[in-house]
Amino acid sequence: MGFSVSGSAAIIFVGLFIAFGMWQTAASNSFERVSEAQSDRSDAALDEQNTAIVVDSASTTDGDLTVTATNTGSTALSLNRTDLLVDNDYQTGWQGDVLFDGSQKPVDLWLPDEQITITVTTTGSRVKLVTESGVSDATEVTS
Repeated sequence: MGFSVSGSAAIIFVGLFIAFGMWQTAASNSFERVSEAQSDRSDAALDEQNTAIVVDSASTTDGDLTVTATNTGSTALSLNRTDLLVDNDYQTGWQGDVLFDGSQKPVDLWLPDEQITITVTTTGSRVKLVTESGVSDATEVTS
């Protein structure tokens, strides 16, 4: 065996070593991303299981709709990520008009066992409140 055979074998082995290093890094990063995605999905499913709300009442007075709801789950909810629908029409701007424990507070966090009162200037016959995880409750509007 001359130098050409030994040299070419060395070049092939170095190339294989570099290729394996690149493949191992890519495979490791891919596995890590998949594991993180599965963990995030498990956390989201647990949050969904622990989320529950009840729309206690909805009534109309002089063109204002007042909705009272309670967070009956064990997860704190974001009011900015909670949606209000009246007769399937999405309502905007109501997050700044929420009553907590009898006083109006500009907060975003809706804690477990807290009751909120939402007032919007609209009328309708059905109200639905939807949380960020998709859990919802609906009720008929009374006059």
